[in-house]
Amino acid sequence: MRAMARLLIAAVFCLAPIGAVRAADSLEAPVKATYLYKFVPFVEWPAAAFTSPTQAVVLCVLVGDPFGAVLDQAVRGQKVGARPISVRRLARAERAVGCHVLYLSAPRAPAAIEALHSAHGAPVLTVTDQANGAGAIVNFVLRENRVRFTIDPRAATQSGLTISSKLLSLALNARSGR
Repeated sequence: MRAMARLLIAAVFCLAPIGAVRAADSLEAPVKATYLYKFVPFVEWPAAAFTSPTQAVVLCVLVGDPFGAVLDQAVRGQKVGARPISVRRLARAERAVGCHVLYLSAPRAPAAIEALHSAHGAPVLTVTDQANGAGAIVNFVLRENRVRFTIDPRAATQSGLTISSKLLSLALNARSGR
């Protein structure tokens, strides 16, 4: 039964190859968009992060939007328990208040750096495209033509988030990149 559950989780996280040719770029954004909302059921936020049991999980995108309509389509109709998932696109870091997941496609940009600093210690799952982390909890990386991710469990704990051991088992080791 446990083996079946692990297999199902791996399938849910669509660890499919991105492809060796540049046409792969067209798949990278949809795979990342899917990951963003698929992370949510495997993260536990403190009760104070939500005002009600049915408040939406707010997925925010800051500093460029590589997803366009793909992210909106991916989350359309998705729920985690009684919570729908909604998407907000932000032009400035100070508007990140109320975000539960914060995606930064350009983590070295000034607005992204500001957002990571202000999100530090807050119950926000920060996600970047930066292989070395840049202070985020989750970081997308490309390995063997696949979109993979690393997780910094210490950063998650500092933000009051609990990451499921199931999700941690699917992540690349944050220190070694394996």
